[in-house]
Amino acid sequence: MDEREKLARIRLIQTRHIGPMTFSLLIQRYGSAVAALAAIPDLAARGGRKLSIASLADAKAELAANDTAGAKLVWRDGDSYPLRLAQFDDAPVTLSARGNLHLLHQPMIALVGARNASINAIRHAESLARELGEAGYVIVSGMARGIDAAAHRGAMATGTIGVIAGGIDIIYPPENRALFRQIVDEGLLLAEMRPGTAPTPRHFPTRNRIIASLALGVVVIEAASKSGSLITAREAGERGSEVMAIPGSPLDPRSNGCNQLIRDGATLVQDASDIIEAVGQRRTVEVPPKKTIWIKMPQTKLTDAEISKCREIIISGLGGDPVDVDDLIAWCDKPSAVVWAAILELELAGQLTRHYGNRVSRQFEF
Repeated sequence: MDEREKLARIRLIQTRHIGPMTFSLLIQRYGSAVAALAAIPDLAARGGRKLSIASLADAKAELAANDTAGAKLVWRDGDSYPLRLAQFDDAPVTLSARGNLHLLHQPMIALVGARNASINAIRHAESLARELGEAGYVIVSGMARGIDAAAHRGAMATGTIGVIAGGIDIIYPPENRALFRQIVDEGLLLAEMRPGTAPTPRHFPTRNRIIASLALGVVVIEAASKSGSLITAREAGERGSEVMAIPGSPLDPRSNGCNQLIRDGATLVQDASDIIEAVGQRRTVEVPPKKTIWIKMPQTKLTDAEISKCREIIISGLGGDPVDVDDLIAWCDKPSAVVWAAILELELAGQLTRHYGNRVSRQFEF
C-alpha cells in the first residue's frame, strides 16, 4: 500500500471507538482507509455524537517510532500476517514485529502460567518448551516472569514468539531485559500497542487474546484461581484451540487454577507427548483466503430514513449483555445492510461496544 493509505490506516486504528472489527467494516464499506476517514465525522454525527479523528502527525510519529525501534508493521491483509490469527474478527489490524517473521507461519503451542512459579514448575516449563520445539512447534508466551520466561528460554533454539502487552520498545518486566534482546535476535517479538505504550492491567487481556488466537493449543502450568493465564485458556477455548493444564497439588494455591481447568473439561497433560497428542489434528488449520479476512458488510443502496429508524430500534432493544448481530438483524426486521450501517454509526458515536464473535452491546454512560 502507498504511504497515504498506510497513514490513513494508522489514523483509523488510533481513533477512539474504532477497533479491529469496526476498522474492517469501514474498509468494506468505503474501499480504503483514506475514504473511510473522510466519512467518519458524518457517520458519528448520525449516531448522535462528534468523533475526533487521530491526527496525521500522530500517525507519522507512530511510523517513525517503529522505525526507531527496529520494528516492522505486519498488516492483517499482508503476506507476513499469520493466517490462524487472521481468521478471527477481532484480530489486530497491524502488529509491530521485531525478529524473525518466518516463525509466524509455523504451528504454535502456547505455554503460560504463574509469575511466582515454583522451581519445579519453571524447570518443567523449560523442558516442555524444548521438547515441543524439537518436535516442530514454535512456543508462544507473554514475556512475563516465571513460566512465560522459562518457556521462551526452553524454545530459544527452535523458535519462540513473545507477545508483549505494551509497545514494542518497552521492556517489561525490567528483569527480562536480556531475554527480550535474545528473542529479538533469535525469535520474534510482537506488540499490538503503539511504541512507547507502557503496559497497564487492561492491556494484558488484550495481549492474551493474541496468544490464544495464534496457538493450536494453550498449556497452563501453575496458575492461581484468578490468574491471567485462565483468561488466555478461556480465550483459547472460545476460539477452538485445545485447552490443556498440568495438574498440581491441591495444597499449593498456585495449582488451583490448573486443577479447576481440568475439572471444567481441559485436557490433563503431563509431558510433551501428551500435548502433541492433544493438539493432534489441529496442526493444520482451515482459514479463509486472504481476500476474505475482513468482516463482510452487505453492499446495497441505503436510505437515511431506514438507518435512522434502525438506530432507534437498536438503542431501545439493546442492553449491557452482548447480542449476536444476526439476532439483532432479526429483531430489527430490516435488511442486514441497514442494520450493519446503523451499528457502525452507533459504534462510532460511542453508543455501542463490539465483542468477539460478531456480538454487540449497549454502551451506557455513568
